[in-house]
Amino acid sequence: MNLTPDSKVLIQGFSEFISATHVAQMKAYGTNLVGGVNPGYGGQQLHDLLVFDLVEEVVAEFGQIDTTIICVHPYQVLDAALEAIASDIRQLIIISAGVPPLDMVELLRKAEAKETVVVGPNSPGIIVPGKILLGTQPSEFYTPGSVGIVSRSSTLTYEIAWELTRADLGQSISVSIGSDAIVGSSFLQWLQILDEDDKTEAIVIVGQPGGGSEEVAARYIAEAIDKPVIGYIAGTHAPPGKHWRQTGTLAAVIGRDPDFGTAKSKLAAFKKANVPVAERPSQIPELIKKALN
Repeated sequence: MNLTPDSKVLIQGFSEFISATHVAQMKAYGTNLVGGVNPGYGGQQLHDLLVFDLVEEVVAEFGQIDTTIICVHPYQVLDAALEAIASDIRQLIIISAGVPPLDMVELLRKAEAKETVVVGPNSPGIIVPGKILLGTQPSEFYTPGSVGIVSRSSTLTYEIAWELTRADLGQSISVSIGSDAIVGSSFLQWLQILDEDDKTEAIVIVGQPGGGSEEVAARYIAEAIDKPVIGYIAGTHAPPGKHWRQTGTLAAVIGRDPDFGTAKSKLAAFKKANVPVAERPSQIPELIKKALN
């Protein structure tokens, strides 16, 4: 991925998922926002960004775009993403929540064919502290350092970053892969990225009830990740049978293990993979320091 201050970044859509404050924060952080796309508003300015009607017009004006941040209505995400892919944009961050699952299935097929990375939907994006902010994460919680964070949560992502910052443990990369039922990039992809990143010395993985991505990640950590990994699972005290709206499984499957998707299942998987798990976010810095020593 191209995550440098020189990366050219586009915003598609201006909805309730992004505000003038978020745009101003990205620009103040040094993110190279070149413009926005909002059909019917071409030639105007929104949030101090020049607006175009089409993605291809932005490419014609500024050259190759590295990343687009998609903030349109969830039912418009597929069209916006396909327009970006057609213009050879290879990094898509979808802030919008509630994208129809079948739209995501189609999008991910197209993205895979074009070797395009999709982060989200329902993600606050990516931050490389001190270098670039892509999305809505609050940059004031972060400081440059060597701890990578990969999370399914939104607010927990930067809450944990703040706990690390308070403990003088800076961060290398922080990404929320998104918490809709179907998302683009996975824990496995980001674990590999962080494991190969020279500036990352330890990794925090943040999971939550629903699906089986944490269990798959635990097996991958045991088999392929060399750096120390600390886990945290949100919702460990959620009542049995209750699913978080944004992360609940799409359907109940006959014959499935009754613990599938529960915090209990995820904790057991991490334990089997010898991944230390924090009971609360404030415990993570202590476990990181222990792992690094």
